[in-house]
Amino acid sequence: MRHLLNPLDFSVEELNELMDVALDISKHPDQYSECCKGKKIATLFYEPSTRTRLSFEAAMLNLGGSVLGFSSAASSSASKGESVADTIRMVSCYADICAMRHPKEGAPLVASLHSSIPVINAGDGGHQHPTQTLTDLMTIRTLKGRLDHITIGLCGDLKFGRTVHSLINALVRYENVRFVLISPNELRIPDYIRQEVLSDNHAEFKEVTQLEEVMSELDILYMTRVQRERFFNEEEYIRMKDCYILDAKKMELARSDMLVLHPLPRVNEISVEVDKDPRAKYFEQVQFGVYIRMALILKLLEEASK
Repeated sequence: MRHLLNPLDFSVEELNELMDVALDISKHPDQYSECCKGKKIATLFYEPSTRTRLSFEAAMLNLGGSVLGFSSAASSSASKGESVADTIRMVSCYADICAMRHPKEGAPLVASLHSSIPVINAGDGGHQHPTQTLTDLMTIRTLKGRLDHITIGLCGDLKFGRTVHSLINALVRYENVRFVLISPNELRIPDYIRQEVLSDNHAEFKEVTQLEEVMSELDILYMTRVQRERFFNEEEYIRMKDCYILDAKKMELARSDMLVLHPLPRVNEISVEVDKDPRAKYFEQVQFGVYIRMALILKLLEEASK
């Protein structure tokens, strides 16, 4: 059984094939409208989500399949104490594939060990978010034409940001990708990412605290929000939440072809005035997310049927 728990579960060649299919879907959606007729996806979201859950559901509906699941732990038997292992055993009887989001790191891995259907990690705590990474890669490749020879700035909460961790893991496999890590000292990238992912792969990177000083260097600026749900106390969150706000004035420092991405939701880290800038691509990024999840569902169901 093939699952997607980590961006590294697929080789670079498989990722390229997946993005090729997603791009074809974007151009010829009608040709894929009945590919999953009779199939069901279970969306098991133990943690709140708008984009990721609806994106998976839209992806399956666009393929002609159907959807079941829950959108919070409170509306599932987890509120009665049911384990993830038991939940996935039960869901395997109802659905053909599953997307799971969970606040505990490793929960989708546990599910995969007890599942008879493919499991997709839709985000586990501050650990990984592989389908957001697929979305990010497709956005960059489609709009920039490449995934190598780029300088990417990752800004905001780099400590708890699972989208950042997953994206770094994926991009270190491409040639000449330079990372600029922009965060307050308290929200710096975790040591294991710095050492085991960046340093061990000989990736070029630097860490800074000021966004303005590096804007002119970047091909891509990947903004993230400071996540209230990852903090242990409100006071600490309030102190950190406004560390970086991207506005029109800062955008004047950037290259004319720089892309601004964001996994969303945003709070106030990107001013709404930036939305009008042609370099702001975060809403296009959302659309790419549907196409790449459609391609992923097709791939995993095909693997499961072998």
